[in-house]
Amino acid sequence: MTASVAVYRNIYTEERFKQTYGKEDRAPGSLLLGKRLAQKCRCSRRAFLHLLSERVPIFSWLPRYRLRKWLLGDTIAGLTVGILHIPQGMAFALLTSVAPIFGLYTSFFPVVLYMLFGTGRHVSTGTFAVVSLMTGSVVQQLVPAPLQLNASSPEAAALEAQRIGVASAVALLSGIMMLCMFVLRLGFLSTYLSEPIVKAFTSAAAFHVTVSQLQSMLGLRLTRHTGNFALFKTLASVMENLPQTNMAELLISLVCLAILVPVKEVNTRYRKRLRTPIPVEILTVIIATGVAYALSLDSTCDVQIVGHIPAGFPSPQMPALHTFPDIAGDTVAITFVGYAVSVSLAMIYADKHAYSIHPNQELLAHGISNTVSSLFTCFPSSATLATTNILESSGGFTQLSGLFTSLVVLVVLLLIGPLFYFLPKAVLACINVTSLRQMFLQFQDLPGLWRVSRIDFMVWVVTWLSVVVLNVDLGLAIGVVFSMMTVIGRTQRARCSVLGQASDTEIYRPMQNHSKCSEVAGVKILTYDGPIYYGNRSFFKEEVSRLLGLTPERIRSLEKTRKALEKRQRDTTVSTVSTVSTVERGVANASFSSDNELLKSAENEVQALLMDCSSVIFVDVAGARLLIQMCIDCQKVGVCIYLANCNERVLKILTSSGLMNYMNPQHIFITVHDAVVYIQHLKEKTPDTTTVWV
Repeated sequence: MTASVAVYRNIYTEERFKQTYGKEDRAPGSLLLGKRLAQKCRCSRRAFLHLLSERVPIFSWLPRYRLRKWLLGDTIAGLTVGILHIPQGMAFALLTSVAPIFGLYTSFFPVVLYMLFGTGRHVSTGTFAVVSLMTGSVVQQLVPAPLQLNASSPEAAALEAQRIGVASAVALLSGIMMLCMFVLRLGFLSTYLSEPIVKAFTSAAAFHVTVSQLQSMLGLRLTRHTGNFALFKTLASVMENLPQTNMAELLISLVCLAILVPVKEVNTRYRKRLRTPIPVEILTVIIATGVAYALSLDSTCDVQIVGHIPAGFPSPQMPALHTFPDIAGDTVAITFVGYAVSVSLAMIYADKHAYSIHPNQELLAHGISNTVSSLFTCFPSSATLATTNILESSGGFTQLSGLFTSLVVLVVLLLIGPLFYFLPKAVLACINVTSLRQMFLQFQDLPGLWRVSRIDFMVWVVTWLSVVVLNVDLGLAIGVVFSMMTVIGRTQRARCSVLGQASDTEIYRPMQNHSKCSEVAGVKILTYDGPIYYGNRSFFKEEVSRLLGLTPERIRSLEKTRKALEKRQRDTTVSTVSTVSTVERGVANASFSSDNELLKSAENEVQALLMDCSSVIFVDVAGARLLIQMCIDCQKVGVCIYLANCNERVLKILTSSGLMNYMNPQHIFITVHDAVVYIQHLKEKTPDTTTVWV
């Protein structure tokens, strides 16, 4: 189907458009600020209820809860995730270098708190392998554990108290950081961890987790390495001590892997057919504990077991606050990783189920979760990949599923916990490794990422290599910096193109991609696909000079010629015929004639420069000064500058920088076509109120 469009209207400059369609002048800023403060300070019942529902979302969604439709799904999903939290909580506690009981605590308190304050309906919080590994590195650096230490000795108990004190301090400081970010409304910072960075980081961290669990799977008593090249140091240490492998623990690990991997594959492939996934982790834990107890594997085969798990509720206690100066740097990385993963997961499932989350409220939710949980001997928590996926696939609808999850963990804490005394640590190590299956599979995204964006592919590879080769936190920092450098590089090398007009239309497109578009006679229309700021001003200037053919030497030559021509026009009153005879009489006049011809040819080529600013998102002071210099240079050679499609902020900065002192304010237009029609009619000496025809 074809159709025609015809529009008749006046030409609009920015000034005329504002006069016709703009807002009225506002009151002074001080009065506006006073009114805002007065409105903010007012308190009413309605405002209080709105604030309460916004900051404690459970008061918003719970009154609208659909009991018959949602309760069954939330109950099944919550119980399923709660069963999974038990083995994973104990397993990830080993990554954190603390006793398994603290993993159960961390699987309880954050779940309850996020249910109250979180906005993600399908987000499951608790222990997360990557965050636990990063926290464990901090704990190991400050409180290293000796290889030979009796687990029942007073020294071991004191050491364990120091280690959980450090881990809780990390959680407390992380929570405080998140709360400060919430107050400053810095939820947008999560956007600096792009999808390639997060996926590469979690995939590389999975290698660190796997390698760190090798010693437990093989029954080796090795010192845990931290810092740069820790992965290779651990691998070298494991290879060196392979002859000391405990064959019983190796057999336990192989059997566990042979059970866990296939069943997890079945859960993944038949996720839509299974009402709830097979709880293979908790079944493996129960069976392994029973076998270890029946055969007394801890005494007969020297198998490392979990040991005493106290029953009951933890008593509040302060973390090791004196360690704040030592853990501050690592905690920043832990905070950003935990928050970025949590918000990313929340956004994925929010988009899938057509609801919205609030990044700043997520900061508050996770900040409160970590802060309060740290007072009950918990280490840092975040949203978790595996349990969130299971929560959604099991039919969860709202945050109420967290209530049933926490009830399952609470029953284990109060009653069942001591029964896991004989649980082999090798089983928990296998659960750790198999829980990272999704992270390893992220390599499948690389071919598609290469086809879509090679720059994002490079970000993925650089982040992955940095995390694997160096360390988790340093690798993440390198990935973020490299990603931002690619953004800076792309803005520095943005494309400057010449626009041509599609015949008999108001459409203007880059001529390099549209060969049938033609330039407007005497007008050079340029567009720049990026900001104009201090980082790319030199490149922008070079591109414009190249497209206009105005090098500094040519500008000086044309300026000199123009001045000579103006001087001659003032000094002579003779006729054209006598001027020609005068030119033929001398070398100087011949030189002037060639200069005059050069000027006329330049004027015939470009008489006006029109900048399409539709893709210029911002201009800084350096960019504004560059445009001023361009105006001065163009005036020297008799070229008029026009602007079109400037956004409000760009126009404000240009005006404040004094650009209007060097160009006519009436030369700033709403669209490119307005400017072109104005320039064409200006040549014909028509009035300013010319009608635009499209």
